[in-house]
Amino acid sequence: MCITIKRMIPSQVAMTNPIYAIGDIHGQLAELHRAIALIEADGGQDAKIVFLGDYTDRGPDSRSVIEFLMEGQAQGRNWTLLKGNHDDMFWKFMQIPPQHEPFLPAELHWLHPRLGGDTTLGSYGVDADGKRRMTHIHAEALEAVPQSHVDFLNNLQMSYETENLFFAHAGIIPGVALNEQSEFDLMWVRQEFHNHQDPHPKIIVHGHTPVSQATHYGNRVNLDSGAGYGKPLTAAVFENDAVYRLASTGRDALIPLHLAK
Repeated sequence: MCITIKRMIPSQVAMTNPIYAIGDIHGQLAELHRAIALIEADGGQDAKIVFLGDYTDRGPDSRSVIEFLMEGQAQGRNWTLLKGNHDDMFWKFMQIPPQHEPFLPAELHWLHPRLGGDTTLGSYGVDADGKRRMTHIHAEALEAVPQSHVDFLNNLQMSYETENLFFAHAGIIPGVALNEQSEFDLMWVRQEFHNHQDPHPKIIVHGHTPVSQATHYGNRVNLDSGAGYGKPLTAAVFENDAVYRLASTGRDALIPLHLAK
């Protein structure tokens, strides 16, 4: 468990280009609104926000989450939207014919309740009950899901970086240059990345793998706090080489685990 120290930033201390990030949303619209409100209370409406992907699946309102993010883009908000593996699986399903993610176990497909594609289509009014034929579900999805939403999923960025930070949905392959990471690994990597304890070229900020709370591992920061399973969504701010989780009371510092022991 990551140890946190509550730290309020005095109003007289100047902000030095803070950058904010939001972990995996998974169709949780109310949590997204709460996270945005926390960020705007800390950094204003022009705050730079990086969204770490997985906007869809499991939660009840993927459609409204996508619409909210698209509206922010249209308004010119200072937002960077990364692609998660769940967003990619949704996009694949919407192709003709529907595409299956080959990395999944043979017994799983995007519409399986474990992955949550059924709830995503449900937010568009499509019944994805497992007893229905896939061809019928797909045909109804093509009618119900606006092409603009499919295009939104397709046009999401794979990564974003600053001088000291590299943002990606899942993480990176250690030892591979940041500009040579494959799209697949940026969306899907786990064990190779999690087990690597040496420094990366930059601090990697990611989601993809739920943890009990946002955690700083020294060489990476995981912001997926389980919103896809009904837990609170995490919003964080990176400033002056420090990381803070945002709460209604202000900033809570995330201390790297090796320093918190």
